[in-house]
Amino acid sequence: MQAIRSILVVMDPNRGECLALKRAKLIAGVTQSHLHLLVCDKKQEHAALLESTQADLIQEGYSVSSQQSWHENLYQTIITVQQAEGCGLVIKQHFPSNPLKKALLTPDEWKLLRYCPGPVLMVKTDKPWTGGIVLAAVDVGNNDGAHRTLHSGIVMHGYDIAGLAKGTLHVISAHPSPMLSAADPTFQLKETIEARYRQQCEAFKSEYEISDDRLHVEEGPADVLIPYMAQKLQAVVTVIGTVARTGLSGALIGNTAEVVLDTLESDVLVLKPEAILAHLEELVAQRAD
Repeated sequence: MQAIRSILVVMDPNRGECLALKRAKLIAGVTQSHLHLLVCDKKQEHAALLESTQADLIQEGYSVSSQQSWHENLYQTIITVQQAEGCGLVIKQHFPSNPLKKALLTPDEWKLLRYCPGPVLMVKTDKPWTGGIVLAAVDVGNNDGAHRTLHSGIVMHGYDIAGLAKGTLHVISAHPSPMLSAADPTFQLKETIEARYRQQCEAFKSEYEISDDRLHVEEGPADVLIPYMAQKLQAVVTVIGTVARTGLSGALIGNTAEVVLDTLESDVLVLKPEAILAHLEELVAQRAD
């Protein structure tokens, strides 16, 4: 988080207070990042709003630029500008989709999470981050190289956010239910499964000074446990990741991040491994050629 030099702030002039801008100012105030304000608008009707917002922010001491743009749809517009401006973080306010529409069409926000070649912070509430709890969700049951790198990134970003907000970092990992038929005896008992998962957490526990009472290893599906624990802890931010799969048509995100986006009552930061980000950047460049 400290290494981010430029933040893309997606503004919606039709939605009143811009919660994305509020979060961006908090992060930029600590990291000294540049803010690039974006209104996704076909008609280019919001120049005055952007100019006044930019002037106010400059007056407050922020480094700011702004633009209106449109490329086919919302998520492609955001990604195109993110790549052109070299923004290391995208911040957007989350607006829930109509359930019927979501059943028929993939929401633009899901597509943004799938295809954006960079971290995306979805702002869901106006609760202050200061002094709050940050929840980092990891899947230590998958312990290959890509997942280990992703776990480290999730906990590191959670640690950074907790630091800048003077908050407290907690970590959750969901584990499967015991199966008597499991080939590995470890997975036949709840106690041995939990012990295995806690052991996998030791590396980042010591590196980021996470005490036992702030490590939550729980039985159940991740898309249920993560929102449950976030609500129980009253978390202000939940950090979650995905190891995407690449294919001919692009990249597909694991659906946990998409499912919990609507059910979480905190802001949500979604991360991907470096290899997937590089692949997505290639896809964006090919589309631009």
